[in-house]
Amino acid sequence: MSQFENVTLLKQANIYFDGKVTSRAVLFEDGTKKTLGIMLPGDYEFSTDVKEEMEILAGHLEYKLAGKDWETINGKGTFYVPAEESFQLKVHSVVDYCCSYLTE
Repeated sequence: MSQFENVTLLKQANIYFDGKVTSRAVLFEDGTKKTLGIMLPGDYEFSTDVKEEMEILAGHLEYKLAGKDWETINGKGTFYVPAEESFQLKVHSVVDYCCSYLTE
């Protein structure tokens, strides 16, 4: 899906790591939420409350889920992070991403 219809976009940005990671929240009529963002090169660690789908739209990064080996995405790709876990990122070029918060 390259376009979202009938959504609410929150103006205030989510800003992390001194501005190296930013996103904007998109709220859907059915109550679901996504964030659209950019990550600049660097090493990051995030924690989740709910299961997340991380869709990489462009860029080059490595990611590491708890108890797993490092994996690479160069271009487009998707990975899932379980609820209440942390994951690590090594971002090698500017990354454009969409994070979906999954309740099931």
